[in-house]
Amino acid sequence: MKHKYFFRRVSCAALAVAGLSLVVAPIAQAQDFPTKSLTLVVPYPAAGAADIFGRSIAQAMESTLKQTVVVENKPGAAGNVGLAGVVRSKPDGYTIGLGTIGTQSINQFLYTEMTFDPGKDLLPIALVSTTPNVLVVAANSPWKSLADVIKAARDAKDKKLTYGTPGIGSSPHLTGAYFEAMAGVELLHVPFKGVSASLPALVGGNIDLLFDNLPGSINQIKDGSRVRGIAVTSAQRSPLADQLPTFAEAGVAGFDVTAWFAIYAPKGTPQPVMDKLIEAARVGLKSEKVEQAYIKLAATPGNLFGADLAAFESSERAKWGKLIKERGIKAE
Repeated sequence: MKHKYFFRRVSCAALAVAGLSLVVAPIAQAQDFPTKSLTLVVPYPAAGAADIFGRSIAQAMESTLKQTVVVENKPGAAGNVGLAGVVRSKPDGYTIGLGTIGTQSINQFLYTEMTFDPGKDLLPIALVSTTPNVLVVAANSPWKSLADVIKAARDAKDKKLTYGTPGIGSSPHLTGAYFEAMAGVELLHVPFKGVSASLPALVGGNIDLLFDNLPGSINQIKDGSRVRGIAVTSAQRSPLADQLPTFAEAGVAGFDVTAWFAIYAPKGTPQPVMDKLIEAARVGLKSEKVEQAYIKLAATPGNLFGADLAAFESSERAKWGKLIKERGIKAE
């Protein structure tokens, strides 16, 4: 009996030690984080605004993390494909993702078969940037002002003016829908797979208008040989394109839309790891290199982290969910 009691005590002690090791090991790993390179998934094609900001924050975080942050483009389903992969990844901080106003505040109201809940399955790290959207026409277009566009849209009774965007559920798409509601016009949305496809369609005469994130079109607007900027969607003019009026200045009172980009980790990522990611983003966004780069991109560095970013997202979901429902917008 004594032997059985002894072995029972030894077994219980062994199990206790094993259980403790299972608790201590993740904590130790979190404290050592990171010990290898990280991957930042950008769920959109290369060369667009999301890709630009994803690469900028990846580089900005490297000095604090003392590890390389590799950017991986995984486009598809308006960003849902790439972020679904992030949600499924191991929650250890080594795979993070770039979300946008579209993936975090819009898509869930458009796509009935989303495999994740952006508000529950992704932990907010940092708001990376905010930037205006812009309305653009081809350089040979007869429309030179927002008033011209509105008049043309109202006159085009049977054949609606078409507007291209980088995709269904993107910020430019919802900006176009918001413009329809605010200006009392009806347009036909034509989605593309990124601005690399929509801009040539505008120049080639396949669409009448283009809504885009300003950073994606600013170089073409400045060049002026292929496209003409009409107006920016923010409440104030952009310093990078101060010749362009805001929609409000151009006659659509109260119009104010900005695109935003943020980074996330999968649910279950340990808090010590989250704290290190947040701190790396906070330091990176305050760097002079990022500040100067964002000025050239007509963007403002983000200043929301963790819970504050979560609260901001909640308000954005309320705004865009209401618009989508009222306009009857659906994923095609």
